[in-house]
Amino acid sequence: MPSVPGLRSPYIKVGRLVYFGRMLDKIRLHAASQLSADYLANLGKAFDARCVSFLRVNYDELKARTLVGDLSDEQLLAWAEQRGGPRSDEECEIWNGFMMKRGWRDVGAEILAKRIAESALEAKPIMTMFDYLDFDEGRDPVTARAWGP
Repeated sequence: MPSVPGLRSPYIKVGRLVYFGRMLDKIRLHAASQLSADYLANLGKAFDARCVSFLRVNYDELKARTLVGDLSDEQLLAWAEQRGGPRSDEECEIWNGFMMKRGWRDVGAEILAKRIAESALEAKPIMTMFDYLDFDEGRDPVTARAWGP
């Protein structure tokens, strides 16, 4: 996939959660017609669906609230927690761990291997889907230690 200006790494946290900010970026970029067609099939699905499920909110409602444009990412997360209920630190730690390791020795490994081959990224030290997304979009999560605090 091409590099998309304004689309952050899935490793970057909003509040206590990885990925949430990336989902918001995709919502905003799509509404502004700045999101590559490569991303359209998974809007509201895949990791987006997992994220809203974790937060216990509806994707379309989050999308609508995001596009109003009056809330920061942190405020949107607070809005989601208000609607779906707060998550404990332990739940957030489990969420982050699961998401950051997706594709590493789990049922996502086959999909990850396929995507790596399709993108000709076999020479990169990709261990997870987050690594793949970063390398595919021109970032190096390993050098940046993107998973760190």
